[in-house]
Amino acid sequence: MIVAHRGSSYSAPENTISAFNLAWEQGADAVEGDFYLSADGEIVCLHDKTTSRTAPGSPSLKVSDATLEQLRKLDVGSWKHERYAGEKIPTLTEVLATVPEGKGIFVEIKCGPEILPALQEQLAKSSLKPEQITIICFNEEVVRQAREMMPYDANWLTSYKKQLTGGYRPSQKSVIESLKSTNASGFGTQVKPELLSSFMTQDFCDAIRESGCGMHGWTINDPDVAKQLVDRGFLSITTDRPKLIRESLSN
Repeated sequence: MIVAHRGSSYSAPENTISAFNLAWEQGADAVEGDFYLSADGEIVCLHDKTTSRTAPGSPSLKVSDATLEQLRKLDVGSWKHERYAGEKIPTLTEVLATVPEGKGIFVEIKCGPEILPALQEQLAKSSLKPEQITIICFNEEVVRQAREMMPYDANWLTSYKKQLTGGYRPSQKSVIESLKSTNASGFGTQVKPELLSSFMTQDFCDAIRESGCGMHGWTINDPDVAKQLVDRGFLSITTDRPKLIRESLSN
């Protein structure tokens, strides 16, 4: 499965309707978007805690302290290219409405469990089937509660830090423990070439699957790395360049 990271974010401004629509045009199987709860209880699509990076030139707003009306006044397209001038921060409902029949969405929660009641309500009201929706998050408590509250897959995510004493944090053992404690249905792992050669061994991948979790990799824009993940049995590859990765895996 090819998942478009924040939409087709290599070509269009990330986490915008333009980026998601372009991802569908480029043959993505699913899109991934980042979501926060605004001050007035709306679920909005943005990666960072503040708007400073994707709305340069405007007053920086902290998403959790801003209302939807305040956030909607910002231009989050011009920073990418002038042709995207006027692009607005979308709501979850608007992003869900772009998902075609037979396609999917990975909903990454960037805040805490406080978003889950509103998320549960909005996902249930959407026209999407449960199998089209996957919730993903680095926060273990969010994954745990999402699995208890809703009928969707929920993947626990992690990145890694190289330790001065060797190895990585989290360790392979602690990854397995986190997946089990959250009852996660999938494992979304950061992928870098050095991780593939030293940490993400075939034995580790097999242990993840034996725990009941599918393997999902992010963020992969290198066709050679994508092919390695296919060989290791990954279920999805999240990429900024869905067209490139799709074409490379088709050859």
